[in-house]
Amino acid sequence: MKLHTDVYDKLYLYITPEKFYVEPVGTKVLLVVDRVSQQIYTQAGTASQIPSSASRRKIWGIIGTIRLLACRYLIVITEATEIGTIAGHLIYKIVATEVIPYTKSSLHLSEKQLQNNATYLEMIKSVLNTPHFYFSYTYDLSHTMQRLHNTPPEFLQMPLHDRADLRFVWNAYLLQDLTSRPEQYKFCLPIIHGFVSLNTITVTGSTSFNLSIVSRRSVHRAGTRLFSRGIDSTGNVSNYVETEQLVEYNGHRISFVQTRGSIPLFWYQAPNLKYKPKPQLSNHEDHQTACARHFEAQIFHYGKQILINLIDQRGPEAALEKAYHNIVQQINNQNVQYESFDFHAECRRLKWDRLNVLLDRLAPEMEQMGYFFLLEDGTLLSAQDGVFRTNCIDCLDRTNVVQSMIAKRILNNALSRLEILRRIEDHPNVEEHFKRIWADNADVISIQYSGTGALKTDFTRTGRRTKLGAMRDGMNSLTRYYKNNFTDGYRQDSLDLFLGRYIVQDGECTSVQCPLESERNWRYATFPLVLLVASSMLVAHIILPSRYTTEILLYMLFWGAMVGGDLVRKLNAFEDKLDVTNAEPKRVVFLKSYPI
Repeated sequence: MKLHTDVYDKLYLYITPEKFYVEPVGTKVLLVVDRVSQQIYTQAGTASQIPSSASRRKIWGIIGTIRLLACRYLIVITEATEIGTIAGHLIYKIVATEVIPYTKSSLHLSEKQLQNNATYLEMIKSVLNTPHFYFSYTYDLSHTMQRLHNTPPEFLQMPLHDRADLRFVWNAYLLQDLTSRPEQYKFCLPIIHGFVSLNTITVTGSTSFNLSIVSRRSVHRAGTRLFSRGIDSTGNVSNYVETEQLVEYNGHRISFVQTRGSIPLFWYQAPNLKYKPKPQLSNHEDHQTACARHFEAQIFHYGKQILINLIDQRGPEAALEKAYHNIVQQINNQNVQYESFDFHAECRRLKWDRLNVLLDRLAPEMEQMGYFFLLEDGTLLSAQDGVFRTNCIDCLDRTNVVQSMIAKRILNNALSRLEILRRIEDHPNVEEHFKRIWADNADVISIQYSGTGALKTDFTRTGRRTKLGAMRDGMNSLTRYYKNNFTDGYRQDSLDLFLGRYIVQDGECTSVQCPLESERNWRYATFPLVLLVASSMLVAHIILPSRYTTEILLYMLFWGAMVGGDLVRKLNAFEDKLDVTNAEPKRVVFLKSYPI
């Protein structure tokens, strides 16, 4: 599976007042970006033709360009680190980027435009700073090992960005200026967003193997926890992630793929200051058609679908579970199998051994599904036929636990077939690596969607639930609550801008209103500060006094009332503005950041 190298891997960026020059080392071609006309073209030549006054720096690749209020900007990778190899190909993680303006002056902007342009710029940078982005100059990270193996030879001769799976290419929109001309293809470096961990694990003596995980986050309906839920009319779901576990040993390669994604119905969970807003089904949408389209796409990419639904079957989540089950029955696709497991009910009181009940139920499907197994000589021993599609409400915490347990059973089978070991449980070093890799995957995917690390990772890391883990989950839950209500609108807007769902218009802030100028209610702006001060004072009066006097107790009552009153007032304000029981909130780009 030798991939065609078609992306320049050693680049220098030269900057003059009029132009950017990108020089691939060892070639006689230059990429020229005219900072005035905004034209991008290639020309024959070397660095000797670049003005000597130009500044020079090494870059690792071009992410693309984007137009904001001030001008168009060039986005480049200024620092990356090599994290390992897949099938002999080097894989890199992006460490630092730079967003460089075409224009050198901002005198043509009004004060209001300057402020809004600075906000747009920070939005782009905030996405780039979200962990983690990855790339390779020679390996197509957007595809699984099995998909790459099944492609014809001519496919592998296509430019890297052309053959990439666009579901997982996060800079496809930003690369549009470069991909429009064939002579610029070697400058087009696709990047993925998610998590990649590449590890060499020693079992005994000289026996070692590579254990890796590649999680690819989809660009479709990419968003934040409470602002992006459910499905769209084309069948794309929120928080969709494809996770591939890889084993490499003496040239042999094994791959096992799982997917996760929001419940494929039209539903929402609008932030309203309640700790857990009630999930709401949309009443006026064609759930069956959209869900059927999602399943058709899943079957096209992976084969038979085993749907693992982990949400509660009682309480606020029950309506979603029932609706999902009914829709699957109505679609009646023979390649779709529904498996429901009430995670919280089954595992309450720390009875996590109950998860083995689910795994035992899925054992026949695991055996039938198999995994991709390619021998060193190119002989295909087996292929994966089907995929486990797991979800909970967020597709984070419960989903992570179950996916890691399925992956563990597959890994045991694979390592046994390779005659490396029979059970990783009998090798603490191997088991520790496995748990760390999957717990790290859980944390990073959770940070990207919810803003915090995952919950329940103490079980993934140690194999048991702990009191310290429960306390950590409590802190993460509080952090999620704050971010979901007060900062995720900004993060959602930033993703929409980065992915091209919102394009800055000509004349914004002059003839066209800029969406950043929506009025913010002063009570909403001051609420976080008041809540923080009142909560801090309440906690201080609870934990600091050596004894509780009447005065201390009165202070505690006062600050407790402040916290409660502030929450109630804000909750009432939200409910006055948003009737979450009758209709889904309209999605207005950028207004999410500035609630009324």
